[in-house]
Amino acid sequence: MSIRSQLLKGILEGCILALLDRQVVYGYELSVKLQSYGLFVSEGSIYPILLRLQKEQLITGEMKKSPAGPNRKYYYLTKEGAKALVDFKANWETIKSPVDRLLDKEE
Repeated sequence: MSIRSQLLKGILEGCILALLDRQVVYGYELSVKLQSYGLFVSEGSIYPILLRLQKEQLITGEMKKSPAGPNRKYYYLTKEGAKALVDFKANWETIKSPVDRLLDKEE
């Protein structure tokens, strides 16, 4: 597994929570939205995370009719998921700032 893949795997859960905090989406749509931010992740990587987040009750899924094609499972952030997102953001900042300083060539 590449370094990029390992790093992305570690932060993808928080990124999914952040997207679901903004809007309700279905699995494939989630993949497309992540790609629009430059996070190119296969659907095969996303669905196991969605299942884990559901088991942890951070998100919930609901089958709904699709305007085109088969029914889709739409994912929602729960109250617990919103709390987990706040924690993720705090943890991200405590990691991001020191790493940015270490990688900064000017210091």
